[in-house]
Amino acid sequence: MDAEAAKSIAVAIAIGLGAIGPGLGIGLIGGRAVEALGRNPEAESGIRTIAILAMAFAEAIAIYALVVALILKFT
Repeated sequence: MDAEAAKSIAVAIAIGLGAIGPGLGIGLIGGRAVEALGRNPEAESGIRTIAILAMAFAEAIAIYALVVALILKFT
């Protein structure tokens, strides 16, 4: 295996593993938000705000993984 092939595999692993955690996290956040809305519909505004903020933080992890993958690819 040459260096270019190893670099391509590293890029695929970096973005692949880096997207699994945020994907699961965002799914769990969305599911729990829907459960909370079902239990207490009057708190919809606060639940939505907190859920969107939590999803943004989880998505930031995936963006970091993408940056690492791009650095690996182009260096």
